[in-house]
Amino acid sequence: MSVNSTLKSRQVFSGKNLSLLAPVFRRYRLRLILGFTALLGVDSFQLLTPRFIKRAVDALETGKASNALLLQCAGYILLLALGIACCRFLWRYLIIGFSRLLERDLRDRLVAHLLTLDSLFFQRHTTGELMALSSNDLAAVQLAAGMGLIASVDAMVMTLAALGFMAYINPTLTVIAVAPMPILAFSARFLSARLHRRFKRVQEQFASMTEFVRSTLSSVHLLKAYTQEQFQAEQFDRMGKDYIRHNLRLSVIQGLLFPFSGFIGNCSLLLVLFFGGRLTVQGTITVGDFVAFVSYLFMLTWPMTAIGWVTNLFQRGATSLSRIKHILEQEPELHDAVSSESFTVNSGTIRLNRLSFTYAGQADPALEDVNVVFKKGLVGVIGKTGSGKTTLCHILTRLYPVDEGVFFLDERDVNTLSLATVRATIAYVPQETTIFSETIQANIALGKMDASMEEIERVAKAASIHDEILAFGDGYQSRVGEKGVKLSGGQRQRIALARALLLDRPIVIIDDGLSAVDTETEHAILQQISSYLQGKTCIVISHRIAPLAEADEILVMDKGKIVARGDHQTLLAGNTFYATIYAHQTDSRARKG
Repeated sequence: MSVNSTLKSRQVFSGKNLSLLAPVFRRYRLRLILGFTALLGVDSFQLLTPRFIKRAVDALETGKASNALLLQCAGYILLLALGIACCRFLWRYLIIGFSRLLERDLRDRLVAHLLTLDSLFFQRHTTGELMALSSNDLAAVQLAAGMGLIASVDAMVMTLAALGFMAYINPTLTVIAVAPMPILAFSARFLSARLHRRFKRVQEQFASMTEFVRSTLSSVHLLKAYTQEQFQAEQFDRMGKDYIRHNLRLSVIQGLLFPFSGFIGNCSLLLVLFFGGRLTVQGTITVGDFVAFVSYLFMLTWPMTAIGWVTNLFQRGATSLSRIKHILEQEPELHDAVSSESFTVNSGTIRLNRLSFTYAGQADPALEDVNVVFKKGLVGVIGKTGSGKTTLCHILTRLYPVDEGVFFLDERDVNTLSLATVRATIAYVPQETTIFSETIQANIALGKMDASMEEIERVAKAASIHDEILAFGDGYQSRVGEKGVKLSGGQRQRIALARALLLDRPIVIIDDGLSAVDTETEHAILQQISSYLQGKTCIVISHRIAPLAEADEILVMDKGKIVARGDHQTLLAGNTFYATIYAHQTDSRARKG
């Protein structure tokens, strides 16, 4: 499900959507008040300027003009121009600055909310889609809340004030001047709905392109290995052409709004020149009145022209705000327990009581009727691919919700404990290793940023990665590139293992976290970290039996169930699957030797 699939085909800045921005407007209300005061100052000074022009023109027409009078009018106009310049700087600094602050706060809120959502959400939404929201869509909201808001307020004030001054000069001529405006209002309303739909499609296409680029760059080595560079380039070219096509369709609407607004403004000017000229010739209004009226009409032309621009900005902002609002309304399906009670893990015992779990959209359960107790010591878990081993790890680390009464930590139902409390007791080495584009030191210290170098080196030695780290040019300060591109698979896994050991938590879960190293190295590493595992509950998932031979208990999983359990010798004697796998792996090593 995409962000846009739940949005209506037509969206505006409704009260519900504006509630998202209301706290930001309240927070910066003083800045906005000062900014709009400066904006009103600009408008007031501009509206006063034609009055001095009228005074000078009327004096010239009647022959009463003098150098002193003309210099006085010019001086007032100059002062007004200086006031306009100062106030214009202030409103730009205050209001445009506000729009940037709004963009920052909204981005912070969006990212903070995304971090609270669970795995199910990220299965429905692509990374590119979310990146587009935090960049392109936020930029559209910023423009609407900045220049869009300024232009709309300015246009409204200038329209009302200019019409008032024009009506003061001659009401009849004012009615004639505004006669074409209803046509502009109707056309703007008609075109704005189409503008929304087409901009929504542009944003969807931008999100698709962003996701395509992200996935291409993250998989560039695989694409090169399969010689798919040309194919990817052609795909991106097709997406780019679609993006341009949708933008051109959007530009058609924009291209109609702006010229049509200008056309209506010029029609008003034509009417004023014809009828206002006749009134001037007849002596109904003075030449100064006529010049001032035309000046006010020019001021009114800007709001009329701005209708198209403001409509464009607001429709873009409304579309983007709706998309952002949709994400912020998403709630994690894994709800956190509301409890102020502190809880400290003592024994680190995990008890699963008839645990069953089925992924959304799947018919068969990934785990079914799992009953097991994990106590202090080493427990191994083996099974075929798809037998439920990784799902079990995800459940234990509270990545997915479970029913009440099936998962207990130190005999406390995990649903009564906060997610942070449960996760803070577990050091987890996932099957898919995550390495950040940072230094090796920062990657190891991810969960304990204040760790000393001595601590970091100690766990690196335990994970058999210390010497290889020193072989890099900058040692622990070496940057490993995006997703650890400068590291081998085994090096990434051992850095992830060192990261987990550094946390020194009562429960350690290693989900096939040493699959990229050979069996002997895996066995040696498990021996080396045994001192770190003393007094802890350690669960190791592996496809290899030999490294788990010394485990206190080994669980055999198949089709989401625990089909056998016992120590190594017990399973060799009593479980055909286990014995067959062990014999196969032993024979393979013997042949390689």
